Amino acid sequence: MRKLTRRPAVAALAAAFLLLAAACGSAASSGKITLSVATFGEFGYAPLFEQYQKDHPNIEIRSRVTDFDTHFKSLATQLSAGRGAADVVAVEEQYIPKYIRAKDKFVNLAGFGADKLKQQWAPWKWAQGTSGDYVFGLGTDMGSLAMCYRRDLFQQAGLPTDRKAVAELMPDWRGYANVAAQFTEKLPKVKFADSAGTVYTAMLNQSPENYFSAKDDSYIADQNPSVRNAFQLSGGLAQAHETAGATTYTQAWNVAIKQGSFATIACPAWMLTQIKEAGGDAVSGKWDVTTVPGNSGNQGGSFLAVPKQSAHPKEAYDLAQWLTAPAQQKRLFLSDGILPSEPGVYQDPQVIAHTDPYFSNAPVGQIYAASADRLRPNYRGLHDADVRPEFGRALGRIEDGSENVDQAWADAVRMGRDAIK
Repeated sequence: MRKLTRRPAVAALAAAFLLLAAACGSAASSGKITLSVATFGEFGYAPLFEQYQKDHPNIEIRSRVTDFDTHFKSLATQLSAGRGAADVVAVEEQYIPKYIRAKDKFVNLAGFGADKLKQQWAPWKWAQGTSGDYVFGLGTDMGSLAMCYRRDLFQQAGLPTDRKAVAELMPDWRGYANVAAQFTEKLPKVKFADSAGTVYTAMLNQSPENYFSAKDDSYIADQNPSVRNAFQLSGGLAQAHETAGATTYTQAWNVAIKQGSFATIACPAWMLTQIKEAGGDAVSGKWDVTTVPGNSGNQGGSFLAVPKQSAHPKEAYDLAQWLTAPAQQKRLFLSDGILPSEPGVYQDPQVIAHTDPYFSNAPVGQIYAASADRLRPNYRGLHDADVRPEFGRALGRIEDGSENVDQAWADAVRMGRDAIK
């Protein structure tokens, strides 16, 4: 979610800054308590930080914003070294199983009363960030899925453009693949999806289990029909040249959006901002949003946690609790489209009534709230972050023509298994 695209020099500077910060720690400034908050990409926190500092004159907040990979590589280094981590760190859902097991590195937020806040979050979200009596982190957003599509391109292909009609046209992913074939026949120079990887991820996130068994965390990628079905369908789209091969967040993806090179993308709420930034005014009003095939699924979502090395764990917790409180989650959705993980917020009348003029005035609040209500937990194994990229790379090999679906599947299963040895 919210990955930043950075040039190598910028990433190097970010890493150097983090090393410098590691030497400084949470130093006090002018008698104030200084709290650092590390996120990957923009979480929309800047105005919230300003308000919190105004309401808490004894607190000074320093924001560390880096790209996804830099953030987690730096965090791993800081936790291993025992110094340099921010007082509050954002952890994306794929890393949660790994860090929940590292209880010696993170504060149990239940010690500050976090366990009393359980009812604030959707049950699956709360469960994702806890283990028994241990509360690892407080949930920020979630990535319940919808389908973004280009109304103008659908019209050119002779397909319905109305949101309800589009949803009825592809209620499941087999229906989506059928529409892709129809679309490509009419507009062969335009791809139906941005990438096979996006379709694959959306399908996989609708399954209760992915690469690992929820029972014993054993590797089941080659035995789980949900994984194989998702790979074959998305790989089939790639093999039929119906995907643009534009990996999300890359410069190629940005250009493809601006140029109208593809017609659909499975989009969590936070992705709408990325589409706007990539497309600019050139495609404003040409996009729309409807229900995703399969009706739900989650892609992305994070937690705020407090490393034990923080010099001010109570103050860090208070800040994390405030940032994830209902009022702030609501504010972030209305200002930045970041979907709350708290039912009391995403069911709020003002949230449900929210529309987006860039996406043809789509009722995004209503669409994403409905998707969130249908969402079911998706088990991520301890080594999910190690295995998942192998399947993405395999789909990329289908798109560039170096492997067919069967070859790529066999290699992905093998490389996924090797990644956890």
